[in-house]
Amino acid sequence: QVQLVESGGGLVQPGGSLRLSCAASGFTFSTYAMSWYRQAPGKERESVATVFSTGTKSYSNSVKGRFTISRDNGKNTVYLEMNSLKPEDTAVYYCVARRSANTYWGQGTQVTVSS
Repeated sequence: QVQLVESGGGLVQPGGSLRLSCAASGFTFSTYAMSWYRQAPGKERESVATVFSTGTKSYSNSVKGRFTISRDNGKNTVYLEMNSLKPEDTAVYYCVARRSANTYWGQGTQVTVSS
């Protein structure tokens, strides 16, 4: 049974930081590309960051320089370190595992940036 369990979301003031975690099980974690997506109210879901099985990372322009994605294959966990948060970062953040035709989604964690 594949599981992706996100944690670490919450309410933070503009300029603050949060660290999201996604614990994975039920598949060979190290061979999958791991991504974070987000969806804000009334907007389409968008890719935020990806770390490939090779370790290569990519970021959307909107978060580049502020967010850092990382993975720990020994713990089957992917992280998203978010700094200098802005109100427009408010969204539900989803962990996604992808390899070939297989794609798995977590249930999401809410991040709210507000004063």
